[in-house]
Amino acid sequence: MRIITTIKEMQAEIQNEKRHSKKIGFVPTMGYLHEGHLTLLKKARQENDLIVLSIFVNPLQFGPTEDYAAYPRDFERDCALAEAEGVDYVFFPEVKEMYPNEPSLKVTVLERTDVLCGKSRPGHFDGVATVLIKLFNIVMPDTAYFGRKDAQQVAVVEGLINEFNFPIELVSVEVIREQDGLAKSSRNVKLLPEERSQAAVLYEGLSLAQEAIVKGERDPREVIAFIRDLLTNKTNAKIDYVELLTYPQLKPIEKLEGKFIIALAVKFSQVRLIDNVILEIEDTR
Repeated sequence: MRIITTIKEMQAEIQNEKRHSKKIGFVPTMGYLHEGHLTLLKKARQENDLIVLSIFVNPLQFGPTEDYAAYPRDFERDCALAEAEGVDYVFFPEVKEMYPNEPSLKVTVLERTDVLCGKSRPGHFDGVATVLIKLFNIVMPDTAYFGRKDAQQVAVVEGLINEFNFPIELVSVEVIREQDGLAKSSRNVKLLPEERSQAAVLYEGLSLAQEAIVKGERDPREVIAFIRDLLTNKTNAKIDYVELLTYPQLKPIEKLEGKFIIALAVKFSQVRLIDNVILEIEDTR
């Protein structure tokens, strides 16, 4: 496994690999790897000749109230985990390498950002889109892997790839869960014991809503009300949102048909949790 810190060297290595017709899989991260990241790496390893992992804490996607400096970092541990998963290249640039000058252009994401988590993080996805455009041009992958837990990000990335005509296949990987259904996250350790027990209700609500839809419920308002009532009655968490939208367009939906997402976010005492399920049902008209 090679660690590369400059854009010029990373591009040179990729160009050389492409001359040998290697299929390149790419997993972009901000580091501090957890099981979700490792699942993406495993999937990439199965489907490509070589894989590139980027580790870059991108300052552009942090809002004014979010502490960029406090974001957890453990590069040595990340490298050990990456090597165990068969990563070929780790791209680990400094901020000055990625953003050497004040930008002369600005990327603005116009769709899929005014709902879910994007509603409370204005500008966040502009920063995500900016760094991904740069990373896609540096790594030049054939496939790029993202976790479906952050389904809004996956939707934004799909739009980015399509709008800018990147010759990249987007692979979204299922949410990895604990035995009780809680979506795995490095944040889960911050839950108090009572909160950890209550946190399983998030997926319980999504699962019961899914069952109701399978049995014929088609009114999104009823589904949302059911989940909100369950969260209110069975947890002490503060509900940030429960939304039901078309997917990946993330538009309001009047009747449940086609492909859509049920997504939620709640805040416990020390941690905010998100989860979702994506469903598809036939047009019943």
